[in-house]
This record gives sequence, C-alpha cells and structure tokens, in this order.
Amino acid sequence: MKCTEKPLSRCTRILCTVGLAGAAMLSGAAAHSGEAQACPPTLQHTFDRLQDEKPQSLCQYSGKVVLIVNTASYCGFTGQYKGLEELYARYKDQGLVVLGFPSNDFSQESGSNQQIAEFCENTFGVKFPMFAKSSVKGPEASPLFRQLAQLSGGAPRWNFHKYLLGRNGQLVDSYSSLTAPGSKGLVRAIEQQLATPELR
Repeated sequence: MKCTEKPLSRCTRILCTVGLAGAAMLSGAAAHSGEAQACPPTLQHTFDRLQDEKPQSLCQYSGKVVLIVNTASYCGFTGQYKGLEELYARYKDQGLVVLGFPSNDFSQESGSNQQIAEFCENTFGVKFPMFAKSSVKGPEASPLFRQLAQLSGGAPRWNFHKYLLGRNGQLVDSYSSLTAPGSKGLVRAIEQQLATPELR
C-alpha cells in the first residue's frame, strides 16, 4: 500500500489515515517515555506547592542544578532564607533552582502552609519554589529525604540542612545548617555545577 499514489481507493484512504494516526500515537508515546527517562531518580517525587497545595512534580527541574533545603520559620538559622533567595536570584538564569521544604521535625515550624507562605514572602521576599510542610527525618520522612539521607549518609540534623544536586540529578554534596548560603565552598560548588552543560 502506497499512501502517496493518487487517486486512492476508499479502503486505501482509510488504511492510510489509520496508519498515520498510529504512527503519531507511537511517536507521542516514545517522546513521553523519553521525558520519563530524562527525569533522574532524585527528582521523581511529587509534593504539594506551599502556596496552594497543588501537586507539583520535581521532574520539572530536570537538567537544573538543585539546592534542596529543609526550612523552618522559628529557628536561629531562619535568616538564611535571605541568603537562599539571593542565591536563587543571582543564579536562576544560569540554571540554579532552590527548593524549600518546611518541616516541624525540630519543633520550629508549627504554622499552617498558608502561614508559612505568608511569612516567607512578607519577611524575606522568598520567590524560590516552596512546598507544603513535610517530614525530613526518621520513619515519617518523605521518600525524597529518605533517598537523600541514603545517598549522603545522613538525614538533616537541624533546619536549613542543604543537599546539592548536579544537572544530572546526582548528589554533589550535603551541607549542615552551619553552612551559610553565601559561603565560599557552597557557592563554588554551585558555580562548578552550573558550568556543566545542560543535558539534552
């Protein structure tokens, strides 16, 4: 059967149409499969967005350098929100994204998601993505933080612990709460990862 020959019989037209549609469906499925494969295991997680609690797949950050931080509103390190936002603003156009995960695991984040969102925006002008309150350590830890603890050899010991992922989604390093967002070591590591070409 040649769909390019003219004129086409009625049956041939039907077969050609079905064939072309089938090819399109297969092509779409292959593309979807490729997208799924492109998302690294560390980002194959879904969390509710802090502001409106709508589910968000972390796969949308595939190919970016990702800094994952567990946060709290009433902590001695809460001022790091400012530094994290500065990092995000400075490097986001180069491919950095900061992801904040509020947690009450250390009894310093008792508010609702809406209260946390308002605090972050009104107090520190946070624009980087934030997610609904979740657990980051122990048996109740989210799958993401269980995975990060396994990869790094340790769960967060306090608020504002940081995990840095490269563009390929692999863990580069983890940093304790004592490491400020603007510290030379962290900034240097981020810049090194940003210099890596984005995967296609």
